[in-house]
Amino acid sequence: MALFQFLDARPDVGRPETDVTRRMAMNTLGGCLSVANHHEDALTVQEAELAVKRRLGAPEASILITQNNLAGTYSVLGRAEVANRMLRDVYSGRLRLLGEEHERTLIAGNNYATTLIDLKRFEEVRSLMRGLVPVARRVLGESDILLFRMRLSYAEALYKDASATHDDIRKAVTTIEELERAARRVLGGAHPLTKEIERVLRDARAALRARETPQS
Repeated sequence: MALFQFLDARPDVGRPETDVTRRMAMNTLGGCLSVANHHEDALTVQEAELAVKRRLGAPEASILITQNNLAGTYSVLGRAEVANRMLRDVYSGRLRLLGEEHERTLIAGNNYATTLIDLKRFEEVRSLMRGLVPVARRVLGESDILLFRMRLSYAEALYKDASATHDDIRKAVTTIEELERAARRVLGGAHPLTKEIERVLRDARAALRARETPQS
């Protein structure tokens, strides 16, 4: 609330939508509200910012940035379907504007995959990652953190799928074990991604044990 009151008191609030200062203020406000965990308020500001950019015919690259931020807010608020559709559009836009080998395209693709996992659309994740991982490996190298995240997404989509075979789950465990060793070597044991990989590895191993345990 204090942020809104502060901006309401500024003399530039009455400026037209075309004013650059006003648009920058909207972007800053939305970001500050998100950082402060006022996600409902951030959503209102970000939706308004996107609407203004579309009305004014802003460059597609600028619109994609706002859509990406907005998708993150939708996701935090539990609106996974909306976030997924928006991140799909962001990925498609990045692919069209920048090509498949640009790092921003690869990041957008992995963000899209993350929401697909949340929605349990595992086959779509695997299909997407089969295309993205070789590109990321070629462009970024084996030790890049984004490639680690992509490979983790693929492994999760293997073992979490209700239709996964025993071999699928074993492949997922082997992949995550490799990732855990690589992350420790490159990032260190205290890095958040290393911790996340360790957590996913525990879950994958539990799924494998459950599959191998004879049913009474």
